[in-house]
Amino acid sequence: MWQASSASRASDIHEPPGMSGQPVMGRAHLLRVLDEVDYGVLIIDAQGTILHANHLARHELASGRMLMSYGNSLLGSSAEFTSQMQTAMEAAFRGQRRLVLLNKGERELSLAFTPLSHPLEADTPTVLVMLSRQSACDNLAVRMFARTIGLSPSEEAVLMGLCRGLEIPEIAAEHGVAPSTIRSQIKTLREKAGSPSIRRLLQRINSLPPVVPALRIVMPMPHNAAESIHP
Repeated sequence: MWQASSASRASDIHEPPGMSGQPVMGRAHLLRVLDEVDYGVLIIDAQGTILHANHLARHELASGRMLMSYGNSLLGSSAEFTSQMQTAMEAAFRGQRRLVLLNKGERELSLAFTPLSHPLEADTPTVLVMLSRQSACDNLAVRMFARTIGLSPSEEAVLMGLCRGLEIPEIAAEHGVAPSTIRSQIKTLREKAGSPSIRRLLQRINSLPPVVPALRIVMPMPHNAAESIHP
């Protein structure tokens, strides 16, 4: 389907000039920035070549759950997924934005295909593919938030349970305590966060900046393993 190049193409990532005519941000810094975003990001050219995949995109590809890399080709984990992605990609190269929803069991992965150039423009046609954001529980900012407002370890565990969508009885059973204990901990953590309700608390959690863990399992991809994988 889409071929992966042997290396990310430096010429395909444009650097805007600064006031002095020098690049504002070097390419290496830009790739590091993309690796710190908790959305998987792929950049693909008109030939279907992957110009870049950030850390989370590489992780998703290596997992093979919805997307997979077979040899030098990017595929869905099923023929149906591959067909949906190819249709969206073709539309994106015609200047149309597309959203693809892939479902497998209880897992869903959404992909937004966005043209980075207009069909009538002279620059090299490329498409940005953004994968759905990690769950709130995987966002390191949630634990940073818990420490910033001074939650105890048990209160932080309750907060993570709420982020996972668990009900109070489920959190209580998971931690082997009475539901009344969990309600008391929720009251305390709401007070520390300054949130009048669980709903408002979770709204704050969902609005936190996306932060990926500094320590991560590296999943090398052939097209940019040497250039953009950072520990």
